Order: sequence, then structure tokens, then C-alpha cells
Amino acid sequence: MDTSPYEALAEAAADGVDFDGLRAERQGGQLSVETPEATLTAPAETPRSALAEISKYVENWFFWHQTAPQAAARWAFLRWLEAADANGVPERYDALEDGVTCSWGQLHLTVSLDADGQRRYDLRHEADAGVAVADLERYEDPRDARDIAKLDADGEYRPLKAAPTLRGGWVFQDLDAASLVSTVDFFYPATMENWHRECEGDLDISHWHETMARQTGIYGVIETWDRQAGHEHVEWVAEACCDDSQCLKRREWGYDAETPLETDGGSGIFPCREPCSVVVSAARQWTKQEGEEARTYEFELTPSEKEQLETIVDAVADGQVEDIRPADVRNEANQLRVRFLRAKLFDDDGDLGGVPTENK
Repeated sequence: MDTSPYEALAEAAADGVDFDGLRAERQGGQLSVETPEATLTAPAETPRSALAEISKYVENWFFWHQTAPQAAARWAFLRWLEAADANGVPERYDALEDGVTCSWGQLHLTVSLDADGQRRYDLRHEADAGVAVADLERYEDPRDARDIAKLDADGEYRPLKAAPTLRGGWVFQDLDAASLVSTVDFFYPATMENWHRECEGDLDISHWHETMARQTGIYGVIETWDRQAGHEHVEWVAEACCDDSQCLKRREWGYDAETPLETDGGSGIFPCREPCSVVVSAARQWTKQEGEEARTYEFELTPSEKEQLETIVDAVADGQVEDIRPADVRNEANQLRVRFLRAKLFDDDGDLGGVPTENK
């Protein structure tokens, strides 16, 4: 008895099939099929046995047209995952026997074939790529990804889903194609769609200036800063927020359509099409800060103390503080060395050099 992939091909061949090296036409009760390796004919009513030698082509066509999600971005993502456009069907199926892997942000994805030759997907944190499934917490429902992505490894809330702070220790195993793309979307919302739009040359970018012009209420002050400071301040914002250490997206927006930013936009695979809510919120705080009148303060520091303060700022900005061992007093950002600096330079009111921040 014919299986559904062969029956589906025979039906579709009435309108012609041309996909991944498989060509099929149906005239009357006869099915003509061609691949790079063979040219075959089969009865349209019972094609399975006659087409057995090109079963991979038939099953591949069936998967992409009858099983895989048909939404353009998700379909393209699944094709990208197994390098479908770079390899022929036989080579691809040989690779799928062993499993094909790739990364998407901090996700490690694997697609392979089960005992029935059907694609199945494994999804886990990239740090757990080599960890046995038995040592990971297993999930099946794609919606569980929302809870996993909510907090980092320290239990802190993650306001930015693209931040490189996704916690590990979990696995979604044996997913079908629809569940796989849904799970990815819960981890990184809209990234497949924006990636696909960019691939198609149709990414709609909202630059800084136009995004800030839309801000109202408490965020409307940013537009005032934007008019007064020009685009230099946006370079500072991008340097602070749009780095691989802070966000896994690749910034594609600039100051405006005619003014790109010199600051590197990151190396992520999926693009950032507009300033996100975290950037806007941070920019509001910087707007208030930059609105203050500059003042001159005078301190006395040794050259080593000046260098130590510079090292401390870098360590905090680059997230290296927790990596500094308590006993590593050679590191200028070591907690004991910082406490010594505070004891020496700060007065009882917490003023550096005894100099108050405001004139008294």
C-alpha cells in the first residue's frame, strides 16, 4: 500500500513538481520522475515500489511541502538549519543520519533523522552541547521556553531576551519541526522573521532619530537631547548597549537613514532593526544626566590610583568583577584593593577627596 509521501507526490505532479533536484509530471495514469541520479516512471495509483530507489527525494519533498511549517520565515529557518540550499538531498540525508548542528544566539540546535527517517530536533543551551540528556532538565512544551528565558542563572530578571545571559541546564528533545520553531521564537521573539526579512532584502529599519521622535510622556525628553546633542551621543549609547557582551543581535539602525554609526554593531546572526526598550529606557537616564551643568572638581591622585580607577571602571563595564578572585590582590579591581582606595580617598560622607558633589 502506498505511503502518503508517494500519494501526495503523484497528486502534486499533475501540476508539475520541481524541488531540490526532484522533478515530477503526471500524464494520465503515468508518473514521470527525474532526479540527478535517475529517471523513473511509475503508475500514478501505486508509485511507491517503482520510486523506492529515490525515496529520499520523495520524503524530502513531502517534508518541506506537507510537514514543515509553511510560514516563510520559519520554513527558511529550518532550511538554513540543515544547510538545505548548499547540499544536495543525498549528501544532506547522510549528514542528518549523524545530526546537523548550529547555533542561534545561545541556543544549540541539532536536527537528525529518527528510525523512521523523519526529522527530529534537539534544542539546548550552547554551554550544554556535550552534556548527556539525563543530566539536563527535559521539557516538551515550547511555551516552557518563556519561563526558562525569564531569569538568568542567578535568578535575576532578564529584561532583554537577546542578552547573553540565558541560563542553561535544560533540553527540549525529540521535537517536530513546528515545535522547534515555536520554541526558538519563545526564546528569541521575532528573530527568525527579521533574519528572513534581511535575507530577502526587506528589513524595515527604524533608525534612532525617527524612533526617538515617537517617544512621548517621560521618554519625550530624549527627543530634546537628540536635537541639542546631535548624533555623537548616539555613538555613546550604541557603545554602551549594542555590544556582543550586552546583546546578541546585530545592530542595523543608525542615527538616521543618511547617518550610520561608527560604533561596531555586533556580530550576531539576527539583526536589530530599531532601538529596543532597554536602549530607550537607558537613554532617558543619560538624557537627564547629560542635562546637568558641568563642574570642575579637583582631586589629588597618584599615577597608580588614577590607573586603578580606570581599571575599576573597565572591570565593571565589561562585567569582569565576579571573575576577580578575592585573593588576587595584583588585580587593581580586586575588592580588597578597591576598599583600600575608598578608605584612603573617601571621607566619612562618601565624598571623593573630601570634595562634595554639590557646592555647599
